[in-house]
Amino acid sequence: MNPTPPLNPTPQVDKVLRVFLEAVDEPRYGYELMRRTGLKSGTLYPILARLEAQAVVEADWQPPDQTLPGRPPRRFYRLTGAGVATARQLVAEASQTRETASRSRRGLLPGVEGGRA
Repeated sequence: MNPTPPLNPTPQVDKVLRVFLEAVDEPRYGYELMRRTGLKSGTLYPILARLEAQAVVEADWQPPDQTLPGRPPRRFYRLTGAGVATARQLVAEASQTRETASRSRRGLLPGVEGGRA
């Protein structure tokens, strides 16, 4: 079995985690996450799989709604207890990376002139 690659605070992971952190106890559905983040399913679901494999989120199936015939069961995702701390850490890392990159582009880092070393 291949180990799960470590989570990197990429902009896409950051978007997903920020939605989860808005209400840490609320379950999130894939469609809602796609709509809120603007990510396509081919990007979102691998992120969710990595988050689940690393116990940042847990997933469960919601039984089909009997009042809506033909609607399939939906999978929902929720941050785990430890996942809340991990999500906050990754979001902070992503924010710091963005700030460092922004300062570098503006030439505000020590030893960096015009954003170039």
